[in-house]
Amino acid sequence: MKNYTAVVEKCPDTGLYVGYVPGFPGAHTQAKTLDELNRNLKEVIEMLLEDGEPKIEAEFVGIQTVKVA
Repeated sequence: MKNYTAVVEKCPDTGLYVGYVPGFPGAHTQAKTLDELNRNLKEVIEMLLEDGEPKIEAEFVGIQTVKVA
């Protein structure tokens, strides 16, 4: 079993959660709830892995808070 880190945002226009896996082409989806988003991301990743393990183009490192005056 392999773990993937997804970035999750909430669209202010639609109210939907949007998730994607950094560096994993095509690994993105949206949903009304976080649980649904997780299921959708799992399904998308599983489908993409059917073609073999992708070359990850970037690695999620973390987040930073930037203060601006």
